[in-house]
Amino acid sequence: MRVHVVSDVHGRADALAAAGEGADALICLGDLILFVDYRDHSRGIMGDLFGAEAVGRFVHLRTEQRFDEAQAWSRSLWARLGDDRSRIVEAAIRRQYEQLFAAFPTPTYLTFGNVDLPHLYPDYLREGITLLDGQTTTIGGWRFGFVGGGLRSPMRTPYEIDEEEFATKVAALGPVDVLCCHIPPHLPELVYDVEARRFERGSAAVLAAIHATQPRYVLFGHVHQPLAASLDIGGTRCVNVGHFNAQPTPFVLEW
Repeated sequence: MRVHVVSDVHGRADALAAAGEGADALICLGDLILFVDYRDHSRGIMGDLFGAEAVGRFVHLRTEQRFDEAQAWSRSLWARLGDDRSRIVEAAIRRQYEQLFAAFPTPTYLTFGNVDLPHLYPDYLREGITLLDGQTTTIGGWRFGFVGGGLRSPMRTPYEIDEEEFATKVAALGPVDVLCCHIPPHLPELVYDVEARRFERGSAAVLAAIHATQPRYVLFGHVHQPLAASLDIGGTRCVNVGHFNAQPTPFVLEW
């Protein structure tokens, strides 16, 4: 069996179809939407709506970890849209989802990232595209478990949940061969982003599940430039599958 795994797609619909070439299945670990492009401030939903200069200021504040100021600046930008804000933003997100879901090869198995909007997914699922969250499936005789979303953070992204809710989803999986989640286990080497120069949120529940059940692999994304792309915990191989938006090459899992 050969499975390709991607995460942090952030708008790269143009590369998704090719990501499944030569694989028996594609797995996507979330963060489909591109709200802010940290390299090209003119791209993404905020770039389209507010322009590169405004987004550049927002990115600068976040990079400096001045999160309260970044939130205040963000609120001032969104306020420019007035009462039409919700309609405009949802329309922009839907345009991206239409392109992204159309690009998924079949079969694809996916879960949510922290910037995704779960309530919109049912409108775009089709035969051969399977959404899993706190659920398992069997691929090539191996049991795969999926846990979507992120944990609460100063970034205040759309799909952040409490640790208890996240842990409940992890526990619901039971023993698996491959644990697929958007965020990494809570280990410094895996959660530190060397370019952003900050620690992202990792999951203590995922780390506990590794120690308790020793899956063959734990696959994740979320941290775009990790200090360590992979490490072993006992018999478990933990792998950050990469920032697909920046380098659209899938992680290859074979057995």
